Amino acid sequence: MRFTKMQGLGNDYVYLDCTKETPGNLPGLAVRLSDRHFGVGSDGLICIFPSRRADFRMRMFNADGSEGEMCGNGIRCVGKYVYEKGLANRTELTVETLAGVKRLTLHARDGAVETVTVDMGEPAPALPRTLTVRGREWEVIPVSVGNPHIVTYLTGVDGLELAALGPEFERHPAFPERTNTEFVEVVSPDRLKMRVWERGSGETLACGTGACAVLCASALSGRSGRAATVQLRGGDLDIRWDIADNHIYMTGPAVTVFEGQFN
Repeated sequence: MRFTKMQGLGNDYVYLDCTKETPGNLPGLAVRLSDRHFGVGSDGLICIFPSRRADFRMRMFNADGSEGEMCGNGIRCVGKYVYEKGLANRTELTVETLAGVKRLTLHARDGAVETVTVDMGEPAPALPRTLTVRGREWEVIPVSVGNPHIVTYLTGVDGLELAALGPEFERHPAFPERTNTEFVEVVSPDRLKMRVWERGSGETLACGTGACAVLCASALSGRSGRAATVQLRGGDLDIRWDIADNHIYMTGPAVTVFEGQFN
């Protein structure tokens, strides 16, 4: 089975071309391939299928085999994959996900896609709420960007013991389907630093949907404007919340790491 490993700001996935045939037991395969000692090593598995609603359909599985609705860093790499593999010959594409159809603009030079802008659609924020975690009260702002997020603010995000806190937020009783959590430090109105705990994968170097949720929550709470650079551990994403159509647009890199064969 041929595969391609790709990453967006260090948020890495194994990609499979399923436009002609699909291996069985994709959740189990995701667990095997994602293992960083006995597999390829990744945050999960992304499979590219034909679609009746869009140019392509994407399914993404977390490292624990659970299926996610959407992955912002992953979908940018889908655009790069189909363009550079010759599956698409246009730089404007649509990709079907469990969070709806997303529109991609590929920024290519000399036949290679360097960055991708994704129309992430309209965010769905909810009222802030308070959670008790480890005896401390945390104010969080829930935001859906096709998948669930909660955003909370603090100073000194680099020193946060995320390995201890993250699982308790993910599996908090308030979220029976589990949730993704962004811990944010406001550097300035146009720069936001975040760390993320992703449901099913743990801490990752970047989360595209999470960065969009952070911009939405920050703009609504007066901590930022409607456009900002979101600084993640793997690099920066440019996020813009358009006032005209209420859509969030995310621009960031897409990189091929290596290709191989898994037996």
